[in-house]
Amino acid sequence: MTLANSSSLFTPIARRHFLQDCGVGVGKMALGGLLTSELARRAVAAEANPLAPRKPHFTGKAKAVIHLFMAGAPSQLDLFDNKPKLAEYEGKPIPPEVVGNQRYAFIRPDSNCLGPRFKFAKHGQCGAELSEVLPHLAKIVDDICLVKSVRTDQFNHAPAQIFFNTGFSQPGRPSLGSWALYGLGAETNDLPAFVVMSTGAGISGGAANWSSGFLPTVYTGVRLRNQGDPILNVSSPPGVDARLQRDSLDLISSLNRARLEKEGDPEIATRIASYEMAFRLQSSAPELMDLKSESDATLKMYGCDPAQPSFARACLLARRMIERGVRFVNIYNEGWDAHSDVAGNLKNNCGKTDQAAAALVTDLKQRGLLNETLVIWGGEFGRTPMVETNPALGRSLGRDHHPQAYTMWLAGGGIKPGLTYGATDELGFHITENPVHVHDLQATILHLLGLDHERLTFHHAGRDFRLTDVHGNVVTSILA
Repeated sequence: MTLANSSSLFTPIARRHFLQDCGVGVGKMALGGLLTSELARRAVAAEANPLAPRKPHFTGKAKAVIHLFMAGAPSQLDLFDNKPKLAEYEGKPIPPEVVGNQRYAFIRPDSNCLGPRFKFAKHGQCGAELSEVLPHLAKIVDDICLVKSVRTDQFNHAPAQIFFNTGFSQPGRPSLGSWALYGLGAETNDLPAFVVMSTGAGISGGAANWSSGFLPTVYTGVRLRNQGDPILNVSSPPGVDARLQRDSLDLISSLNRARLEKEGDPEIATRIASYEMAFRLQSSAPELMDLKSESDATLKMYGCDPAQPSFARACLLARRMIERGVRFVNIYNEGWDAHSDVAGNLKNNCGKTDQAAAALVTDLKQRGLLNETLVIWGGEFGRTPMVETNPALGRSLGRDHHPQAYTMWLAGGGIKPGLTYGATDELGFHITENPVHVHDLQATILHLLGLDHERLTFHHAGRDFRLTDVHGNVVTSILA
């Protein structure tokens, strides 16, 4: 190839080509600058109130959610799903055709059956059956909906807890409370709109259960302690009065706003909002946690000692939060993992939680708040009909993890009261009627808040994400 011929390989570059068509042309550079400016404008606008109330997709029945998460997985067979046939099979291997190819972490598939540990009785006008260790729930059974056909994809605690709360088994996705805030915003400026409390000794799934994932961190749940300062360091140190605190925050805010206008990073907007919320919490949080205004009758109804951290105290605080405009409250009560002595485990845990959970529903109803507050009770999966006994591990008369079928109950917020929905086979192993997947529950919760789970999306990593992924159907049969 000669130099003369090679000249034909070069295309003359006109100004228009340079501005419009060049892969790294000035036109695209200018567009990038404009987009950056637009992002900055939006971030600055969001900074004014990143949790401003937003209209739902349609009018929902619920305005707020209280999720009572029984971490560790209560045994549905000893609390809600009475199986007389299982008592007949006690001490005998479960039929192999029932188990199929299912495998378990701590028991053999052909392990012996373990019958219900407690007596059951029918209660209320609806006639729902409950265990004798739930005497307080029995009094409000006409106000709740028992769903006996819940199933999940996960059989270990951490993945199952994260799956229920985020729709995915690994950390990194937004939680149910975060999606609610993202879709609806907040109705309070003085308290976090998404609050998390814990009344046990650790949560397997950890903070991933209430994380905002890839959503802006302003939608992350705020964990409140059950005693002392609700948030560490919320009180000002000695020598720092309100005026000095306000002046300091104003200076920090002006610096953050300048950076926000330059970079358009929504996390800077979150930081500004967090500083302001922390300042307001210095007065609102102590007032929230002070139970002196509650009557003796209310404290007695919950079984609450104001001076002692407990599940009862957390439930009473949840009601107070709902009154003050908090959108979503998670209360994690750990300790239901009954690999040994399932009867003793349930007696202990029901003794700590049954009265307060029932009182919460009653209290909300008496105050006219139940119709617009959805209450959810349940764990991450169920327990096996087969017994877990392992002398090497010191275990006997327990139950292993069972993802195929378990029970939860819901109340208020548009849920049909006095209903028992779904059923399992005579041994409580498989669902036989109206299966409800965790994704279905998630879709239903969002629906009650006025949010379409298929339309509530966030664009991340090149595609739109949603809480229910590509699954989930609203369980219309349990809606009032």
